[in-house]
Amino acid sequence: MLRNLNSLVRLELACVVTAALSLQGCNSSVASAGGSPPAPEVSVASVQVRQVQSWDEFNGRVGAVESVSIRPRVSGYIERVAFREGDDIKKGDLLFLIDQRPYQAVANSAQAQLERARAAADLAKTQIERAQTLIGANAISREEFDSRKAALAQAVADVHGAEAQLAKARLDLTFTEVRAPIGGRVSNAMLTAGNLAQADQSVLTTVVSQESMYVYFDCDERSYQRYLDRVRGDRRAERLVKVGLADETGFSRTGKVDFLDNRLDANMGTIRARALLPNADRKLTPGMYARVKLDGSGEFKAMLVDDRAVLTDQDRKYLYVVGPENKALRKDVVLGRLIDDGSAGPNAALRVVESGLESGDKVIVGGTQKIFFPGMPVKPIVLATSAQVAAAKTSK
Repeated sequence: MLRNLNSLVRLELACVVTAALSLQGCNSSVASAGGSPPAPEVSVASVQVRQVQSWDEFNGRVGAVESVSIRPRVSGYIERVAFREGDDIKKGDLLFLIDQRPYQAVANSAQAQLERARAAADLAKTQIERAQTLIGANAISREEFDSRKAALAQAVADVHGAEAQLAKARLDLTFTEVRAPIGGRVSNAMLTAGNLAQADQSVLTTVVSQESMYVYFDCDERSYQRYLDRVRGDRRAERLVKVGLADETGFSRTGKVDFLDNRLDANMGTIRARALLPNADRKLTPGMYARVKLDGSGEFKAMLVDDRAVLTDQDRKYLYVVGPENKALRKDVVLGRLIDDGSAGPNAALRVVESGLESGDKVIVGGTQKIFFPGMPVKPIVLATSAQVAAAKTSK
C-alpha cells in the first residue's frame, strides 16, 4: 500500500511539472510576437496643385425665348383648324380659318363705294374745267364757280375715304386667316371648328419658340458679388453657365448669362438671372426644372485634396498626413470651395485648401478611423491620381 502511495505522488508531481513547462512555452510565444499590433493600412494621396475653376450651383426653370398666345383679330365662326396639335410650325403657317363670307361681302361693298366716289370725282373734275372756261367769259357767277370747286374737293375726299374703307375691309378679310407670328411648337386648339372666336379676346392656341431657350434662376447675393467682380475685372471674361436637366447626372449643356435683374429681393436675398442656351435637340421645354452652375471665379491656381480626407474637431478642420517614419501627423487647415470637376472620381470631389498644407504632403484619404492619436504608425498605400489612371487606360 505504501508503494502505491509513492507512485501516486510521483504521478502528480509529473503532471505539475508538465503544466508548468507548457505555460512557460505559451509565455515565450507571446513574447516572441513582440506584444504590439501591426500598423494599420491607410490610403494616401498627394496634394494636387493646378489650375481649377469653381462654380456656384442653383436651381432654375426653363422658359421660352418667344411665347405667343394666338388670338383672332376679327370675330367670327371658326371654319377650319389647319395644324396638327403639338407639331413644329414655321412663321406664317396657317393655323385657323375664320368664315370669310361676311368679310368678303364687306370688301365687295367697299369696292363699290370706291367706284362710286371715283365716278363722282370725275364728274366734279369735268364741271370745274367747264366752269373755268365760263368764268373767263363771265358766263357764270363767281359764287357758282367756287361751289363747283368745293364739290371737286369733296369728291376727291370721298375717294380717299372709300379707299381707306376698302383697305380696312381687305385687311379684315386677311385676318380671317390666323397665321403663326413666330416659328416654334404649337399647343392644342382651344377652340375647334364651329365655335365663335371673339376678336382680341378668345385664345385659340399658343406657340413657343424652339431654337433656343432661357433658364431663369435666383442667384444669392454673395455669388452675385463674386460674379460681378469677375466680369468687371475682366471684360473679356465669358459669362458661362452649365446646365443639367433632372434626368441628367452632369452638366452637359453650356450657355451664357444674358440678363441680370436691376434689384435684389430683400426678403430672399437673391437676384433673378437668366441664361440663354441653344436647343438643338429640342429637349428643353418651358417649365422644366434645371440645375445651373454659374462660373463665379474663372480659372485660378489652387492646392487641392480629396474632400473625404477632411475631418472635423469642433470648429476646426484638419487632415492627417504621413510624416517621418510613416507616422500620422495632424495638420489644421483652412478650407476653401469645393471643386466638383470629376477629376476626383464619380463619388468624390476636391476641396481647395487655402492654408495649412504644403505641396509635397501626402494626405491620408482612407482609413482615418484607424488612427487613434497623432503620431500613430501607419502603413501608407499610395492611390493613383486621376491623371495616372487616365494614362493607364490610354496605354491599354
